[in-house]
Amino acid sequence: YNKIDSTPLTKNNQSIQTYTFEEQDDCLGYIKVAAINFQVKINHVTHNVNQIIAKANEAYNQGAKVLVFPELAITGYSCGDMFLSNSLLKNVDEGIKIIAEKTTDIDAFITFGAPLIHNTTLYNTAICMHKGKILGVIAKSYIPNYDEFYEKRYFSHFNSQTNEIYVAGQKVPFGNDILFQNTRYKDLIIGVEICEDMWINIPRSSILSDLGATIVCNLSGSNETLNKNQTRLDIIKTNSSRSKIGYIYSSCSISESSADVIFSGHNVICEPDGLIKQSELFDESTIISEIDLDRIFASKRKQHYHKNTKGLTIPFSMKLEKTEITRDYPLLPFVSLDPHSLKEDVLKAHLMQAKALERRLTHINCQNAVIGISGGLDSTIALLATVKAFDLMNISRKNIHAITLPCFGTTKRTKDNASIMCEKLGVNLLTINIEESVKRHLEDIDVSMLDRSVTFENAQARERTQVLMDYSNKVNGIVIGTGDLSEIALGWSTYNGDHMSMYNLNCSLPKTFLRAMIQPLSEIYSEVKDILLDILDTPISPELLPAQNDEIVQITEDVVGPYELHDFFLFHFIHRHLDVIKVYEMAKHTFKNHYSNETIRKWLIQFIKRFFNNQFKRSCSPDGPKISEVSLSPRGDFRMPSDTSGYDFINQLENYLK
Repeated sequence: YNKIDSTPLTKNNQSIQTYTFEEQDDCLGYIKVAAINFQVKINHVTHNVNQIIAKANEAYNQGAKVLVFPELAITGYSCGDMFLSNSLLKNVDEGIKIIAEKTTDIDAFITFGAPLIHNTTLYNTAICMHKGKILGVIAKSYIPNYDEFYEKRYFSHFNSQTNEIYVAGQKVPFGNDILFQNTRYKDLIIGVEICEDMWINIPRSSILSDLGATIVCNLSGSNETLNKNQTRLDIIKTNSSRSKIGYIYSSCSISESSADVIFSGHNVICEPDGLIKQSELFDESTIISEIDLDRIFASKRKQHYHKNTKGLTIPFSMKLEKTEITRDYPLLPFVSLDPHSLKEDVLKAHLMQAKALERRLTHINCQNAVIGISGGLDSTIALLATVKAFDLMNISRKNIHAITLPCFGTTKRTKDNASIMCEKLGVNLLTINIEESVKRHLEDIDVSMLDRSVTFENAQARERTQVLMDYSNKVNGIVIGTGDLSEIALGWSTYNGDHMSMYNLNCSLPKTFLRAMIQPLSEIYSEVKDILLDILDTPISPELLPAQNDEIVQITEDVVGPYELHDFFLFHFIHRHLDVIKVYEMAKHTFKNHYSNETIRKWLIQFIKRFFNNQFKRSCSPDGPKISEVSLSPRGDFRMPSDTSGYDFINQLENYLK
């Protein structure tokens, strides 16, 4: 139809559509979309047509390229028996023609609801147009006829093959298995459903996704009740997540009839990863944001979505430009912004760590654990989880052998915090000073004590690990690892030093989440609350360089960069598989009030270098439970040869910034 420019081919007696793609626009993978509400006048087509044209222009002038209006927007949803009026239906056809004529300069995909007659039958439909040309008409598949709904009084459901309809002087495709694909950006494939189509057992959005849709528009006439908005939102989020689609939902406004029900104009923009934006209830407004098509395609690829070829795809040519990011990304993607949800997450993570350790200890019939305690964040979280596990198993906390291993860089603050915390928790505390052992070892390999190279630092880390391993043999226990996900990603560990353990409790928890764990856990372990809060305030450091005036001189984030940036890169670049340029632009927008663009660029390049150069450490990492949604376990979530290069990613970024 319209722009299909070659003869259909056939395969297995099925039509294969072919059409030509143009040079692809660079929009960073984003498409700006709008869910639009307006003050409808029931049965007043002229007014509603003018509103649709005006609102379409407003949204388009704000950069929106997919514009979604409510169900039956051209007449109002609550017309009642007037839907059967010939006069009204004639006005509808004329109104669609006017909208087409008045939107020829709007280079956006527009869809709005209208009642239409097809072969003497009245259907509840969505008109889909671009630059004044009607691309196709989507028929509502499921007609509600329960509780407050009685649509079957007027409309028929559509369950036929795609065919053609005459509307506003144009002959266009008509059906419900129709998609609309932008030839200037082939990843933008739009499907349309109407209200009830999303509430059913197998929602139309799932079918449209299987046909290849990356965005689904829902034109809705959902009324409001006390609890319905949350149910509605949950369904939208579930459908979006399950089908790996962007979702634009536009619902009828408060200006619909309130004779028996009330409408709220609930507008929602969603993505597989969750809610992007929603409107206030009872507010006739437009919401605009960006849907990330790159993320949607990455999700589909990861779960091996297979396109069903039975539907009809209509091409249209819509120009896209680099999209300005306005949507909010969490500064800390691993940490919930809601205090109540965060507390629940922390307590669950703490319990999961403990239950995982309980399972391992039970399996190997072991009742002793050895853990190195530094007075820092990571070892503290691992110790508390170990305490929880032993309490669950009704094993004495004295079977937890907490060992402090002070050396050249250890400060009184961290040593005292570690010792006092262990004493108050009732675990078995042992202090083994390793200074002389390390000095002797450095002498043996002819390294000066004035040397400040990586050899000087790693000798201490490996000596600590040797002591922990040997002591675990002595007490017939296992060594609990404390290295976190952020350190594992960056390779910020000493190979066969703190890199190694017998079971690592923190391996799936990033540094930013570990920081967030302290406050909730301090309420549970109130006997060490003051110590925990001071540990939270202590600079993160491996303490491998000699202290000056008993103050920490080696600050980790001065060397490797801010953990909040690295966790952001880890989440979006590695876990969500997004393009490095997109991640840079996302970080620029998200951290604009925190870091300069140059700083973000510097640490993103550093992240890529460290991540790829340190895969060899991850390839032989110890067991540990996946707790957050991200894991770098070589046996589970992440598999990559140790000699994989990250050069091309850095090169892409550098070329983009030239």
